[in-house]
Amino acid sequence: MSTARLAVPPGRAGRLWLVQRLAVAHRAGDLLDRKLQVLTAELERAQAAARDSGQEWDAACRDAQRWLLRAVLLGGERAVRLAGVADAEVTITYTVTMGARHPSGGQYTMGEPEGWDGAAVAQARQAHRAALAAAVRHAAATAAVAVMQAETDATRYRLRAIRDRWLPRLSQALAEVEFVLEEQERADAARLRRSREPGLSRSAAR
Repeated sequence: MSTARLAVPPGRAGRLWLVQRLAVAHRAGDLLDRKLQVLTAELERAQAAARDSGQEWDAACRDAQRWLLRAVLLGGERAVRLAGVADAEVTITYTVTMGARHPSGGQYTMGEPEGWDGAAVAQARQAHRAALAAAVRHAAATAAVAVMQAETDATRYRLRAIRDRWLPRLSQALAEVEFVLEEQERADAARLRRSREPGLSRSAAR
């Protein structure tokens, strides 16, 4: 590996330059490692929430289908259509984990139908509202998993880049610079010793 690719300054300035960047790389690696641990734990929590909410949604959908069939059999399709509500508004709440903004939950609001309906239709409406609430929760949990997975993968990639490429590259460059400096220091010391030897001094003077 060549130090020229790093544009290392010459001499002792280059050694200081590399030492400082090695320190920064080590700190960055430590921070990314802690971030990865937090993100991994949050990802596992989000995945568990998505699994649980998915099961709740499936169960709520089956219950809503049963009550819808019962309402149609008892009151007819017209009664079910008249009991329906056209609009529902969904609100998603967000939170931030280690710089990653992701859904933390959701809820919906829906108006009440006008007029009276039978017990089966009312129960069917309630079951469908429960299914809608479960769907909103599952959608938020699934979106949170996607965000946390992407952030976790990106953090793991950056940490691997520092540990597997950047730190070894800086360490090797520092070793090369220190080797050159040591050779220069030995050469300077040898020249100094020779310059102090009396015979060499008289020979140099002639």
